[in-house]
Amino acid sequence: MDAAASDMHDVLIVGGGLVGASLAIALDAHGLDVGMVEATRPGSLPAVFDERNLSFADATVNALNALGVLQALREPGEPIRRIHVSRKGDFGRVLLRAPDYGREAFGQVVVARDFGEALETRLAGLASLTRYRPARFVALGEPTPDDDHRSVHVETPDGTRTLHTRLLVAADGTRSGVRDALAIACDEHDYGQSLFVARVRTGRAPDGTAYERLGDDGPTALLPRSDRHYGLVHGVASADAPEVQAMGDPEFLARVQQAFGWRAGKLQSVGARSVYPALRVAASRTIAPRAVLVGNAAQTMHPIGAQGFNLGLRDALTLAELIGERPGDPGAPDLLESHAARRAEDRRRTLAFTDGLARLASGKAPALSPLRSLGLLALDRSASAQAFLAGGAMGYRGDVPALCRPGGS
Repeated sequence: MDAAASDMHDVLIVGGGLVGASLAIALDAHGLDVGMVEATRPGSLPAVFDERNLSFADATVNALNALGVLQALREPGEPIRRIHVSRKGDFGRVLLRAPDYGREAFGQVVVARDFGEALETRLAGLASLTRYRPARFVALGEPTPDDDHRSVHVETPDGTRTLHTRLLVAADGTRSGVRDALAIACDEHDYGQSLFVARVRTGRAPDGTAYERLGDDGPTALLPRSDRHYGLVHGVASADAPEVQAMGDPEFLARVQQAFGWRAGKLQSVGARSVYPALRVAASRTIAPRAVLVGNAAQTMHPIGAQGFNLGLRDALTLAELIGERPGDPGAPDLLESHAARRAEDRRRTLAFTDGLARLASGKAPALSPLRSLGLLALDRSASAQAFLAGGAMGYRGDVPALCRPGGS
């Protein structure tokens, strides 16, 4: 339901995107009064729900099935049965096959727009959720004398409104206003890359293989979609982005073909293109009194390896799990400390893996080429190293929330 009379909530989520909406759905099982502050009007989807292609790890698929979200998709996602990694100009490649790890697939690919519609279907059925939309976070109120809740000021079409909550959740993205208001510092790195996202058709229909082709100026990835197209991510140097954006479709396809190669056949057509900067933004801490950061507000990473949403969802589901295990005060200090502790290993390892891969893959020093080639060859022959990669690709890293496990509930 949309904004009601009560301004007091057990949990107030700022941000109705991928992670914020998923958290609201996960909290529904715990009988809490939940509010969600959303920038978009009823009937509209946040900008993040566009033609981007979301690569859901197996753990994410488990959780979204348990939450009833994937069942609401208009079309099922496309399974990822193989992951093929190579680098332009270097020898060697890595090929992971899901059956080698006792799985039918490593995960699946879903179009962000379709996922947004499925989330909206589930959100519309939540009786305990109050939605403030359109509304924008403005500031935090003064601390309360008894410290049993937070006050939050939001801007609505009717003016500024003050909400109160026992737990404030920042799910408002990379440039989180809540994080800034909490005075939480960030470590930020600009990779100097712009990432073009589009839908492409090739001479061969997708066969369940997700390709990651690394290059000096960023990755070129092809993700299998259920509509016989691939989802494209093409990295270019940021300085070249305006020129690439201005290219006609034939010229753009020729550029991508040259970067990617011919493993998927000839690139035949491309849809509308969007472009995004490649950034790493990591908050110095993820909790504050009666507040927690999740998703991109806690950490934004390079999309290489497709870890961002999967990591953010595990943030949200761990929080929902802890709240369910400890009924009473969802903003209690010990609960938030437990959340930070449980998320620490997964967060640290995923950030390090993604950042290391992005930096190594785009290193232009010629001396690195033979080392990278040897590394790819060794990795393709090391069962233990491949198992480590496969486990991360499937989302089983660190303390995994129960909903993410096979058969989790």
